[in-house]
Amino acid sequence: MYGFKWIFLDVRPSSIFSAASPQAERIRSLTAGFLAAAAAILLLVVVLTVLFAIRYRSGRRPKEPEQVSGNRRLELAMIGVPLLLVTGFFFWSMRTMNAVLPDRGQHRPDVIITGRQWFWQASYPGTGVMTANEIHLPVGRRLLLQLNAGDVIHDWWVPALGGKMDMIPGVDNYLWVTIRETGIYEGACSEFCGQEHAWMRIRVVAESEEDYARWLVAEGAVARSPFDTGARVARDTLAQAGAPLFLSATCGSCHRVAGTAANGVVGPDLTHFAVRQTMLAGMQPNDSEHVAAWLADPQRIKPGAHMPRFILPPDSIRALTAYLEQLK
Repeated sequence: MYGFKWIFLDVRPSSIFSAASPQAERIRSLTAGFLAAAAAILLLVVVLTVLFAIRYRSGRRPKEPEQVSGNRRLELAMIGVPLLLVTGFFFWSMRTMNAVLPDRGQHRPDVIITGRQWFWQASYPGTGVMTANEIHLPVGRRLLLQLNAGDVIHDWWVPALGGKMDMIPGVDNYLWVTIRETGIYEGACSEFCGQEHAWMRIRVVAESEEDYARWLVAEGAVARSPFDTGARVARDTLAQAGAPLFLSATCGSCHRVAGTAANGVVGPDLTHFAVRQTMLAGMQPNDSEHVAAWLADPQRIKPGAHMPRFILPPDSIRALTAYLEQLK
């Protein structure tokens, strides 16, 4: 029952100011510098505006101040200070980009993440593991993420872990990330990608090396069969009815369930669907009630989703729900 241990991990703040990696820390520092400079300029403008509004208000002094020309100090300050700011931030930005963007050399990606309308697919090279939406990563290790798009342009962004990166069809983009602490880090697609763009959430589960290794072993195993012993008989009976229905209703044409004849690649991998906390890319909690509602009418739940509506009787929906909810 490894899959439910991480439920107790903390959900970390989703903010660039709650940096949880060295890459995010560099971006946070640069952003703080920009904000400090902008605040100083705004304060100067506000103070001068108020000062001159009071000093030259009608009735006390001339409505316009005396015009002065040839003030070299003022001209040098007006040109020099902005030039120094722009130059300083240019080099600071370049240093940050060099620290954050990968020079991957011969390093193979640790995880390949593909954005699709509207979910995230993740595969772990060399392990045979494939999952969807909830991306597990180990802490304390420098990881290279390969980012791709399976249909339109998407954008990967988990604010607490680093920068944004576009995901473009036919192009391999990369990001380094080194997560400092265990927890759940949330993000979202940051490039408009269609009707359900707002419900394309990211959920990164950062675990210790030991828990991550156990997760890889569990995810690499074939899906639990409802014909295995050890669960409640009534529930197994219903799930046993749902297993062949999953294939005959053509669910397996779009979804993969390792260890079965379902090998589709269009929709999310469902091999260990039941151990995920959420479904529909973070839109709803993963429980029997929400799974059944989704199967009954996907377009009502997530309009525009590529999941078609199958007109299934209630008994079939209950059987499919039972089958999916035991895939561990």
